[in-house]
Parts: sequence; structure tokens; C-alpha cells
Amino acid sequence: MKLKATILTGVAALALPLSASAADMTLRFGHVGNPGSLFEASANAFAECANEKLGDKAEVQTFGASQLGKDRELLQKLKLGQVDFSLPSSVMSSVAPEFGVFEMPYIVKDREHMKRIQDELGDVFQEAALGEGYRIIGYFENGFRHITNNIRPINTPDDLEGIKLRTPNGEWRVKMFQLYGANPTPMAFSEVFTALQTNVIDGQENPYAQIASAKFQEVQDYLSITGHVYTPGYVLVAENQWQKLSEDVRAGLEACGSETQDFVYEHAAKLETELLEVIRDAGVEINEADNQAFIDASAPIYEEFSNSVDGGAELIERIQKLASDS
Repeated sequence: MKLKATILTGVAALALPLSASAADMTLRFGHVGNPGSLFEASANAFAECANEKLGDKAEVQTFGASQLGKDRELLQKLKLGQVDFSLPSSVMSSVAPEFGVFEMPYIVKDREHMKRIQDELGDVFQEAALGEGYRIIGYFENGFRHITNNIRPINTPDDLEGIKLRTPNGEWRVKMFQLYGANPTPMAFSEVFTALQTNVIDGQENPYAQIASAKFQEVQDYLSITGHVYTPGYVLVAENQWQKLSEDVRAGLEACGSETQDFVYEHAAKLETELLEVIRDAGVEINEADNQAFIDASAPIYEEFSNSVDGGAELIERIQKLASDS
């Protein structure tokens, strides 16, 4: 499949409700990624795959840059049938506690490790999503996260002391940066550039693809390569709306959720190299952080997750075991 994408702009009227009997359905895929982001490329690749498979049964249209809402709004709109797919990542830890395991620092080692987690533990996360009225039909990614700020290079957790750092709306990311000594501030992604530009916050943490596509390099002085968290992206639907689709449409969409993953991972790896240079060329000072110092400082957050989430200790243990499996 030749992966190409047309970025659809403008916000349409309310989405057509999902219906198995509807002809020429329009299915809307909303996400928060800006033009040039991994999210945009991923959603568009999924849409192209789906439109080839579904023919005249349905058309998937993509709407990025929070056109249809921010992450939390998209979660609500899914259940209302106003949006048909979204691509949440960190926010899922506030939907069901099991997803918080991906907020544990350095727990996911690489993409091959993530594939094993998906294969071995996918049922755990699907059950958690279904319990809240959602269904995962594909695993994409947001990527490995790094820290930018305007105060100082971050080499160890001590360097974060007092820094006002934007985080996504997830309790474990907030707790993690509090543990490191920062002053974490949850904020919608679409608000971050202005907050950095006006010094409401000092910094933020995101994968290169989000940093570069949002042009944070224009308003940040330092990038510290920490890779502290790998965040999956979930192709998400609302179960109540999903069940209104015909079986053949559901099968086609699920197939694309799976088939598009290889493109997403390959494109993400490519962007990691290219976009680091984009950030460097913008004049941002870049340093490699002391990852072991962050790992050593992270033990309390692992302990809290193990003690506060049902099955949390076992989930951590199983994921860590998969890191060493061949």
C-alpha cells in the first residue's frame, strides 16, 4: 500500500452517527497532532488503509491539531458519536488505572519490547478500556519523551528542582515529576506553545515529533535527551458506537489498526533522527541526560503504582520480564 495522506482542514458539522445500515458513512478521526507530527502521519495512513478496504461502505476522514477537540473532549465525543476515532496516549492513564503502567519511567525499552507487551498483555488493556466504554483497535505510538526548558540543561533529577514543567493530564506523570523536584503543570497540548512563549511555564516533555511539529524549538533553549517514558498511542473507538457498525466494516477497520502499525514504527524511528537535527539547527542546546540517575530516583513511583493499582505489581513484573525475552 502506498501510504499517502491528504490533510483535511476545517471542521465539519456534527459527525454522522455510526449505523450499520447507513450508506456512504463518514467516519471522523480526531487527534491533537499538528501538521508534520507522527500523529498526523499515523492517522492519515490508517485512513488511507481503511478507505481502500471499505470502498463505498464508509470513508474515514482525519482532523488533526485539536480541530475536533482536545484529548479529554475527544474521549467524550467518541461516546456521543460526534467523533468516531481518536488517538490518545498519556491521557489513557486517567481513563483506567492499568494504563498508568506506561507512565512508569523507563519501563518500555524499545519498540520490539512494546510489540511483545501488546501481544502478551493486550487483553489486559482491552479489558480495561472496555470497562470504561472504549475499545482499542490498534496500537500506534507517541514515542520516547525528552525534556525541554528555558532554565538549564537537565542532567539528573536534581536539575529539575523548581522548574515549571508542562505535563499531560495524567496523574502518574505529575507524580513522577514531583518526585524529581519539578513543579509539574498539567495542560492541554494545544496550549503549550503560548504558555512557553509567555513564560507561564519553563518547559515541557514530549517526543521529538511533537516538539518539532509544535515548533517548541522556537521558544525553548535546552533539550535534554532523557527518554524517560515511552507512550503508546491507541486507536480508540467507543464500544457503544462500534457495535452499530456492520461486521465487515469493523473487520476492515481492525485490520488497518494492525497493518498500519509497521508504518507508524518505521516512520517514528525515521523522525527521531531527522527531527533531532531540526531541533539542533534551531539553536537549541542539546545534552544527554544521566538515565541511571533518573532510574535510581524512580523507585518510589514504581512502589506506589504496585501498592495502589490492583494487579499493579504483577503488571510491572510481566512487562519487565518481556524486556529480556527474545
